[in-house]
Amino acid sequence: MKYDYAFKLNAVEMYRSGQWINTPDGIGQKSFRKRIVQWSKIADIYGLESLRHPTICKERTAEYRYELVARVLAGESQKSVAISAGIDSGLLSKWVQIYKINGYEGLNLKKGRRSKKDIPMKKEFKPTELTLSEREELIRLRAETEYLKTENEAIKKLIALRHEREAALLKAKKQLSSKTSEKRDIN
Repeated sequence: MKYDYAFKLNAVEMYRSGQWINTPDGIGQKSFRKRIVQWSKIADIYGLESLRHPTICKERTAEYRYELVARVLAGESQKSVAISAGIDSGLLSKWVQIYKINGYEGLNLKKGRRSKKDIPMKKEFKPTELTLSEREELIRLRAETEYLKTENEAIKKLIALRHEREAALLKAKKQLSSKTSEKRDIN
C-alpha cells in the first residue's frame, strides 16, 4: 500500500512524540509499526523530504548495486544497508538473490518488460547433447540402478524363503505337539 507524504510525516511525528497513528484496515499492526519506525530512521538520516515519493526513477548502476550487495555479504544487515542507501530492503534482498544466482552480470538489470518478439509463444523442449562426462555418469547410474534392482529382488526372495521356512517349522511344531498330546490321551 502506498502512503502519501502527509500521512508519513504525521505518522513519524506521532511516533517521535511517543504515540502511534491508527493502523489502516487490512494491515497488521506489527508490520505497520515497523514501517513507521523505518520511515523515522530514513527521515533521521536523509531528512523529512526523503519520505516523499520520487518523481523520477533513479538509474542505479551495476557497480552501485554490487557495492550494496557486497556490504550485505560482508555481514551487514540488509535492513541497515537498505536504510543507509535509501532503498527498500525488499529491493536489496532481490539484488542479493540475483547476485547469488547470476553473479555480477545479473546486476545489469534491464528496465521494462521484454518485447513479445523475445518471448516464444510455444515452449519447445529441445534436449541438449550430453557431454562425455555426463554420458559416463549416465551409464554408471544406469548400471548402479540395475544392480540395486537385482539386489532388491534377491532380498525379497530371501525374505520369502525365510517366511516359508518359519511357516514350515511352525507347522511341524504344531504337528509334533498334536502327536504328543494324542499319546498322552491314549496312555
